[in-house]
Amino acid sequence: MRNPFHSSFAAVFWNEVLLNTKRVAPYALMLLFCANAVLWWGWGPAVAKGWATNSDFYIYRNYGGFSFILGLPIFTAVIMGDPVIRDFRLGVDPLIFSKPVGRASYLLGKFCGNFFVLVCCQSVFGLTLFLLQWVPFSGMVTLPVRVFPYFEHFIVVVVVSHLLLAAVYFAAGTLTRNVKIVYVLAACFYPAFIAFVQLLKMLPLTVRVLLNPMGFNFDFEFDEWRRSAEFINQQVVTYSWRAYANRASMIAITGVVLLLVYSRFKIAEAKRSEEMTVLNLSLAPARIPYTLDPAPQHRLLDCEESRERVTLPKITRTKHSTLLKLVAALDVDFRLLRAERSLIVLVPLAILISLFDLAFYRVVPEISYSATYATGTANALLLFLIGMIVFYTGEAIHRDRELRIAPVLWATPVSNSALLLSKWLATVLLTLAVVAMGGLTAIGVQLLRAHTPVDVRPYLVTYGVILLPNILFLTALVVALNGLLRNKYVAYVVEIGTVAGLFYLYQTGHNHWLYNPLLYDLWKYSDLTGAPLLLQRLYCLALAAVCLALGHLFLRALRNRGH
Repeated sequence: MRNPFHSSFAAVFWNEVLLNTKRVAPYALMLLFCANAVLWWGWGPAVAKGWATNSDFYIYRNYGGFSFILGLPIFTAVIMGDPVIRDFRLGVDPLIFSKPVGRASYLLGKFCGNFFVLVCCQSVFGLTLFLLQWVPFSGMVTLPVRVFPYFEHFIVVVVVSHLLLAAVYFAAGTLTRNVKIVYVLAACFYPAFIAFVQLLKMLPLTVRVLLNPMGFNFDFEFDEWRRSAEFINQQVVTYSWRAYANRASMIAITGVVLLLVYSRFKIAEAKRSEEMTVLNLSLAPARIPYTLDPAPQHRLLDCEESRERVTLPKITRTKHSTLLKLVAALDVDFRLLRAERSLIVLVPLAILISLFDLAFYRVVPEISYSATYATGTANALLLFLIGMIVFYTGEAIHRDRELRIAPVLWATPVSNSALLLSKWLATVLLTLAVVAMGGLTAIGVQLLRAHTPVDVRPYLVTYGVILLPNILFLTALVVALNGLLRNKYVAYVVEIGTVAGLFYLYQTGHNHWLYNPLLYDLWKYSDLTGAPLLLQRLYCLALAAVCLALGHLFLRALRNRGH
């Protein structure tokens, strides 16, 4: 009988586990999840409300918040998005497929190996909460030590929910060979899920439970804020047949997604007739001139990750000003961003976000309809813009090094500031274009709903005072963090973990403008022309300037070291 541990599937699985042990991102995730477990245990609502921190309800509640706020959409993409892409990017795919490894063993081993690593990272959150049962804390209520609820709710609430999303991200990355599309899907999660939940509220309870992709709030619903601590501490969370049917259906859908990946996956390059299919968005060829000199002598470089042909110039020293070189570099970076196939998903999503909050609900004008519509779209787009800036800026900063053309660029007479500002400005311009589309969509909805007259000024004031400084600051901050950390995936973990932690503090009332430079939940339209808010916006712009200066220093240090 053949030993299953000596199969090709086991070899691929174990290889993925070993590769992840050499990456920094899983360890950064474990540290982040552990820190959040300590934060939610000691500084959550349990102490103030008298809830037992190891009660069945509070364990269930923490896992639900962990899945939705911290662990589910973004970090799953970091681990599951590029296992197959990595082999093709590094050029080891011919070596792998010269071995007796079938498509099924290869794909299933890749998926299971990386999902196992993801679950190990997530389990640190539950393990930390479990061990904290023995740690005394002033004013905290605890029940006798328990084990099973930590395991049961972790499997039902966290693991199965992540299983389906991991399969979706794995499918997107494997079939498109473009990790940026995976990140766009991750950014889509929150608005898409919130919209889906709003639609589910109109359906019967059984349908809501069966269709809910998350593992919490099945048919166990009550207002914990109005219940006594004694009731909460004695409450036992049980799962009905509907909940188990939901979890089984999620596992079945995961199997269907993986079967689709198996049927569509091709080892060879796509033929020209297959280049722009729905499941193959990243293989359309494009010739993008990487030109920083008006009259360069070109040579071609094959970009392995995007399968594009990028023209790289032989740049000589000229008398062109730094400004002209910045414009040329900006033109190149912006065209590289514009050529991203992920924009096919990004643009409709921005329109959907702008539509949802305004098209299906009663709009009560604050000062005017235009002011209310502008305020609504600005708030709705904030989280989406954060995700977009994090991933697109990170990809732009690391693109040159991943394509191994950074030493060539650094050998040219182009200043560090031109190389840095071009990537910063390209992402800013792309983000502003998305904001403009959201604003035009809101104006269209306002006209369709006959909420007239339409005044453009509130849109310009709201976006100019709120969104523009936020975009400038966030992009500069991401540039600085990527320059400091140097590892793209570690930067993603730090950035998203920081955002999750800050929004947790904001939701608990700790939202002073000094550490809330985005002014989340701190403004309304009538405040936009006041002196205090304008001073706070100047503070945000000053932080952006400091971050850009730090990013310049980090880039110069990296360039001086030559790597």
